[in-house]
Amino acid sequence: MKAAVVTFPGSNCDRDLAVALEQAGADVTRVWHKDDSLPEGIDLVGVPGGFSFGDYLRCGAIAAQSPIAVALRAHAARGGYVLGICNGFQVLTELGLLPGALMRNTGLTFLCKPTTLKVATADSAFTAGYDKGQQISIPVAHHDGNYQITADGLAQLQDQDRIAFTYAPAVNGSVQDIAGVLSENRRVLGMMPHPERAVDPVTGGTDGAALFRGLVDALAHA
Repeated sequence: MKAAVVTFPGSNCDRDLAVALEQAGADVTRVWHKDDSLPEGIDLVGVPGGFSFGDYLRCGAIAAQSPIAVALRAHAARGGYVLGICNGFQVLTELGLLPGALMRNTGLTFLCKPTTLKVATADSAFTAGYDKGQQISIPVAHHDGNYQITADGLAQLQDQDRIAFTYAPAVNGSVQDIAGVLSENRRVLGMMPHPERAVDPVTGGTDGAALFRGLVDALAHA
């Protein structure tokens, strides 16, 4: 399985994401935001966490205007897989690849701590390594992770089983405690918590490793 990890000015989890994918068996290429194309044969594009362009203007909005964004949209449009984590999730909403928006956390505080997530669906390549209802420990590190969506949009997510993860208990004010959502074709996932920071016991846990192993295995046999 071939993956590309995009780096923007201010990205700080791009290497972590690349390492997590490599440990799961992926062949990873690093891509700069000013590149106007993706490498040939890419199965997955990873959009990492961090503070792209300093988060100065609506988190992810400037990154969504980078040259690589055109190739990223085209990759998703032809059915390619995309994983956006934290700021990467924000970028995907700004690109229109996922519905909703990420707002300031309730209490207007930066959160950096381990959180408990509930796996809301196992029906995706991203969550296939877990059981539905399973609880896992994944760290968060965000100031703007409060996921909001219209009532109609929420109903669609619920009816189509597109909520991937929820916080258990609530963390940042997200509607229905949503921590991650899937696209309509289930090939794009955005999530605020950082599974790439939970793949090695040295860094505090390995509950994120199953996401990368399951994803690599699913794409390798697709």
